[in-house]
Amino acid sequence: MRTIAITGTRRTGHKNPPEYADLFEQYLGPFAQNAHFYIGGAAGIDSLALLWLANRTTSAITVVVPGTMPRQPPEARDAVARSRDRIKEVVELGATELHAPAYHARNRWMVDRTSMTIGFPHATEPSTGTWQTIEYTAEQGKPRLIVPV
Repeated sequence: MRTIAITGTRRTGHKNPPEYADLFEQYLGPFAQNAHFYIGGAAGIDSLALLWLANRTTSAITVVVPGTMPRQPPEARDAVARSRDRIKEVVELGATELHAPAYHARNRWMVDRTSMTIGFPHATEPSTGTWQTIEYTAEQGKPRLIVPV
């Protein structure tokens, strides 16, 4: 089974939902058969990808959060609730402070357990958690697919 981390921007308002569905169809769809996706459980790409995977594939899905689910943004909690019957596991890493180090630890946790990363960075944000995840994937010698949005 292929294991894939998904990472992406939280800023997604510049495209409409059908545009994201098209992107996911093109860039997640080819990997979705016999796959297990690890998603960060945040707002933005994480929530949109979770809903797309839950509704359009039979792939296994694990949601990973740096703290606990109740501390995630409302959009993320809603996406998890709507996809609960399709989520294999929710991993709560238990960070007490939700700052960059906790998010980076979550990202490394996902990459360490997967064979590749698909990243959806915001085209104008050169230094973000998405890029940190993509760069960590490269440092681990694992393939990554980068789809700027």
